[in-house]
Amino acid sequence: MKNIIMVAGLLIAAVFLLPFRLVNWGKVAWQPAETVTVTGEAKTQVANQLATFTAGIDVINNDKNEATKEINTKMEELVKAAKDFGIEEKDITTQNLSYYQQEESYYEGGVQKFRKGQWRVSSSIEMKLRNIEKATELAGILANSGANNVYGPNFQLDDTGEAENGLFDGAMTQAKAKAEIAAKAAGRSLGKVISVSEGIQNGTVVPMYRSMAEGGGGGTPMEPGSGTVYKTVTVVYELR
Repeated sequence: MKNIIMVAGLLIAAVFLLPFRLVNWGKVAWQPAETVTVTGEAKTQVANQLATFTAGIDVINNDKNEATKEINTKMEELVKAAKDFGIEEKDITTQNLSYYQQEESYYEGGVQKFRKGQWRVSSSIEMKLRNIEKATELAGILANSGANNVYGPNFQLDDTGEAENGLFDGAMTQAKAKAEIAAKAAGRSLGKVISVSEGIQNGTVVPMYRSMAEGGGGGTPMEPGSGTVYKTVTVVYELR
């Protein structure tokens, strides 16, 4: 016990009496690990899951109020037709509403002049069709509706979460293979993974169908096609 007390006393005395500030301790620095950074990618084809259509109506009338009233009525009928077809309200979006007074040109005394003419009111909606097998049928309904312009379908992906999760291992495998090649070329071997960052990119093959309402019909066969889902990872490996 006496020995322990003596040693403790000596240590305390050393703290206060020895000139530590005069001691040259040198430099203490952390050496960063040597690393190699690589990217890996994996991709897969996924059948398109959505078809979007845009349907627009133009109305021309001498009276602004009458033109607005007419387009409101026609747009209500168009929205009702879409809902009756089975499109949910959440999948119907008004895109724009515009109105302006056109100018008419005329000649007076051999001079061209302009005056205010009729009012032109336009509006359109976008609708998402989730049962894309019915794209041809919906195109026909829209072509024969009160819409002056119909654009679509624009086929696209919707939920790609499951496909993305399935690509992660493939992207990591490719990244590791690249890192091993780089390490071997440098006469080194791979150590642990320092960091991983992900990136996702979806590419879609988009067939496009356009119909002017006056054309009628709308029975053109349509192929939804597929989109490409990519998963990329950036991996930093330690080198040994």
